[in-house]
Amino acid sequence: MSAPIPVVICDDSPLARKQMIRALKEWNLSVTEASHGLAALEAARAGKAHLLFLDLNMPIMDGYQALERIRAHDLPSIVVVVSGDVQPEARKRVLEMGAIGFIRKPIDTEAVRDALASYGILRELEASPIDQPTPAPPNQTLALQDYYQELSNIAMGAAAERLAMLLDVFVHLPIPSVQLIDGKEISALLGQLRIEAGSIDTLCQGFLGAGISGEAMLVFEQHSLEDIGRLMQVEGEMTPQLKRELLMDIANVLISAYLGALGEQIEVNFSQGPPVILDGYSNPSSSSEPERWQQTLCIELGYRIEDYDIGCKLLLLFTEDSLAALQERTNHL
Repeated sequence: MSAPIPVVICDDSPLARKQMIRALKEWNLSVTEASHGLAALEAARAGKAHLLFLDLNMPIMDGYQALERIRAHDLPSIVVVVSGDVQPEARKRVLEMGAIGFIRKPIDTEAVRDALASYGILRELEASPIDQPTPAPPNQTLALQDYYQELSNIAMGAAAERLAMLLDVFVHLPIPSVQLIDGKEISALLGQLRIEAGSIDTLCQGFLGAGISGEAMLVFEQHSLEDIGRLMQVEGEMTPQLKRELLMDIANVLISAYLGALGEQIEVNFSQGPPVILDGYSNPSSSSEPERWQQTLCIELGYRIEDYDIGCKLLLLFTEDSLAALQERTNHL
């Protein structure tokens, strides 16, 4: 049997790396893990990345920057991008930058096999020796935040795809911020987002499904709604009523798409309550029910449209009594 083929799995999510290792376990590979693009480049220079599975949204050096360096330094790595950013433009860009293919998250063993076969890579791979145990990846015990950062990354990408199609734009996506916070911090956090956005244009919408409940809040940056109106070729003066309608329309796209994609991954069908515009500096209902929010799973996402001064923050808050159900829903991942 030949020596194992050196493979790098580059993703800032330990869950995503764990899933990819599981998808590749049938082949004779020597796997190196990297949590950002710079670490992947170092592994490639060391001859450890004949095949590189590369995420796009990562700290320190993202996937786009890593692809640029690989091409600039002519590193001998076959790159397959594996990402939750499924905008057609994202796929087009990475293929133009030298990636041989694109695999859509969430990672699925059959999808990985089919992709490797279509790229002509599968014939290079040998089956893993029967007597060779599959090495367990490090950090197998993941915190709730680790799971929901990756799940949110995928759901965020689905929402961005919807928004990109609606406005015919490319949406830049940051790394989701996932943390457990005290419910008393919710009002202060929303206030800080409003200050950073320079705007009080905020929409709040409750959601519920399979013992999981919470609130989604969308905060637009100053002048973003006016620019969105121009993108959508809305005629006439930007009246308060028209701003409310635009806020409702974009919120419906982002919140519905996010909850739909998240629910698909954890097998929950979320229902959504009526959206509410928070006028002035009013606060969401979570601030009036502290007993349900003593410990809150808080997910913060950002969306920014390329070549336009348009940005918004989406905040997802899950109640304390949802945490056990959220944890249980990760058991199959």
